[in-house]
Amino acid sequence: MSLKNETKETLESTKSFYREYTDDMTRERFSRELHADTDRLMELYKDAIGSDVDEITGEPVPLHVKAGRLFKSLSMRLNPTRRIVFGVSLAGFALQFLYSGFFATALLTVSFAAMVMILLLELLEKLDVKQEMDLAKELQVSLLPPSKARLAGLDIHSFANTAKDVGGDYVDLIETDEGLYYIIADVSGKGLSAALYMIRMQALVHLLIKKDKPTPKQLFIELNNYIKSYRSDKTFITAIAAFFPKNEDYFIHARAGHNPAILYSREKDITVELQTTGFALGMTKSARLDNFMKESRISFKEGDSVLFYTDGLTEARNEEGDEYGTSRIRSLMDIYGSLESKSIVKKIQTSLEAFIGNTRTADDITFSVICKEKSGVIAGSIGKAKKEQTLTDV
Repeated sequence: MSLKNETKETLESTKSFYREYTDDMTRERFSRELHADTDRLMELYKDAIGSDVDEITGEPVPLHVKAGRLFKSLSMRLNPTRRIVFGVSLAGFALQFLYSGFFATALLTVSFAAMVMILLLELLEKLDVKQEMDLAKELQVSLLPPSKARLAGLDIHSFANTAKDVGGDYVDLIETDEGLYYIIADVSGKGLSAALYMIRMQALVHLLIKKDKPTPKQLFIELNNYIKSYRSDKTFITAIAAFFPKNEDYFIHARAGHNPAILYSREKDITVELQTTGFALGMTKSARLDNFMKESRISFKEGDSVLFYTDGLTEARNEEGDEYGTSRIRSLMDIYGSLESKSIVKKIQTSLEAFIGNTRTADDITFSVICKEKSGVIAGSIGKAKKEQTLTDV
C-alpha cells in the first residue's frame, strides 16, 4: 500500500496557484499601475475635498470636515441601496468598539460581510463595463486600417496607442481608382464619447469620398457642414487630409488646425513642416473656413517620406514633466527619413518609449509614415497586418 505525499501535492498546488496569480505581474507593470492608481486616488481626493483652505476664513479645512466630504463623495457614487448598506456598515464598525462579547463580534462580522458584498457587486459591475469597453475597442480597431500597407507606389506604416481603453484619434486609408486618400484626425476629448464620435465621422468620410471624390479641402468643408448642422454639438476636430494621385510625383494636402506634417525630401536631404492655414472642423462656419483654408500641392518623389501625427505624440511627457516636442521628431526625420516607413515608425516609437519611461500617457498617440517607393518596388494591396500596436508591445 502506497501513501500519497499530501504535503508535497499541497505545496505543488500552492506553487501552481502562485505562478498563475502572479503570471502577468512585472516590475514595470506594477510601477505603472501603482502610479495610475495613485493618480486616480489623488483625483478622487481633490474632487471630494476641493481646496485645503477655506475660501471664506482663509484657514486650513479641519480634518473632520475633509473626512465628511470624502465620505460623501464616495457614498454618492453608490446606488441608494448600497449607499444605505455602506453607511450602516461604517456605523457598525464604529459601534462595535462600544460593546464587548458576542454583540461586538456580531456587529463586526455583519459589517465586514456587508462591506465585502458591496465590494464584490462593484467589482462585478466593473468587469461587465470592462467587457463592454473591450468590445468597443475591438470594434474601433476593426475599423482602423492595417498598421502596414503597400499600394499605389506608397509604403505606409502607422502606429496607434490610446490613453484609455478607446480613443478619439482617427487614421484612415481609402483607395480609389484615381489614387489614395489619407486622413488623420483628433476628436476633442478622450475615452468612449470621443471614440463614438470618431466612428461616426469615419463613416461620413468614406461616404463622401466614395460618392464625390472630393479634394482634401472639399472634404473638410463637407465635414464642417455636417458638424455645424448640430447646434448643440460642441465637439471640434483637428485633421489633415492628403490625396496621392496614382503615378504622380506629388500629393494634395489640406490642414484643419492639426499639427503640421513633416516632409523629408531625399533630393534636397532636408525636412520641412507643411504649414498651411485652416481652422479646426466645428470651430467656425463653412463659408469662413472655405475662405481661410488653403490647399497645397506638395512635391513627393521617389525616396521622399512624410510623417503625419496627432498632438499626443508631441505632448507626451516624461517623469520630469518635459514634453517630447516637435524638435525631436524633426531630428529623427532628418536622420532616418530616407528609410522605409516601418523603420522610421520603429525609430520614433523607440525614442518615445525611452523618453516617457514609466509615465502614463495622458492623450492618444497616433502617427503614420508614408514613403514614396523607389523604382523596382512592386506596389500591392493593403496587407494583412496587426491593426494596432501599443507602447508596451516592445
